Amino acid sequence: MKVRKGKIPAKASGNRKRARMESHDGFMRTINKRSHDKTNRRLNSRAKSSVWAAISIEENPAEDDRTGFLQHAVRNMLAVLLLPFFWVTAWTFLSDFFHATVEQGFWQSARFWYFSIGAIVMLGWFWSKLGQSFFLYLYVFGHELTHAAFVKCFGGKIIDMDWGSQGGYVTTNKTNWIIALSPYFVPFWSLIAVIVYVAASLLFEITPLGNLVFYGVIGATWAFHLAWTLWMIPRDQPDLKDNGTFLSLVLISFGNLIVLVTLLCLASPAPVESLRGFGYSLFANAMTWGDTALRWCQGFLEK
Repeated sequence: MKVRKGKIPAKASGNRKRARMESHDGFMRTINKRSHDKTNRRLNSRAKSSVWAAISIEENPAEDDRTGFLQHAVRNMLAVLLLPFFWVTAWTFLSDFFHATVEQGFWQSARFWYFSIGAIVMLGWFWSKLGQSFFLYLYVFGHELTHAAFVKCFGGKIIDMDWGSQGGYVTTNKTNWIIALSPYFVPFWSLIAVIVYVAASLLFEITPLGNLVFYGVIGATWAFHLAWTLWMIPRDQPDLKDNGTFLSLVLISFGNLIVLVTLLCLASPAPVESLRGFGYSLFANAMTWGDTALRWCQGFLEK
């Protein structure tokens, strides 16, 4: 999606104008303070807090280029360093999941099938495009509320916020990579389902069928999150660009993998033991792959 800028009229003579970043097809994402500063410089409507930075950059364009290059290089280097950790986590997940599913018969459990059926039904609904506008509204609503929740968690202030089937936005005075990328790896509606389930279990006795339905809802909401996230990412999201697209994609993939591991461990008959066992397997695989990498590097240097 291409981003266009639009001015928002000032509410009082003492206030500075600010810019709102809006996507081409209505999908507006979180606008951090840095993004505001850059946009305000282009519109010649700077806030007091951004004047000095604006003057410094405008008077020293070469320094700004060097800074941008270094930031880009550091982000790419960090993404490359994270790839081995992602690989080990993915390897551990696939090996442990295969072992639990095939050898231990986890695929025969009702929890697994309810979770899987919920996910399959939601993915089929997504590809059929039935009720697409309604589901798009739900996704944007959850996306922006996730941004807003993490802004509050980090002590930021929400200046403006809106959402709808045509898009949404959150304007804030504070951001970081967690705030910007959180909606891409936090399944908002799955969290809502967990909160509702926990609250209901404290008030009522949940029947065995109710527990199974809960797993089905978790599978459906997680698939909803995954499908719409994959649909959104290729559409030129400012959230990804603010932190470097490559680094953002690595962090999003890593985050979603961890969420999936957590959900499947919680769906097992012994959630705590499953999480502990996954941690042990992760450590063992990290040692094995680390030793393999060291041996490969040693052999390569000796040639």
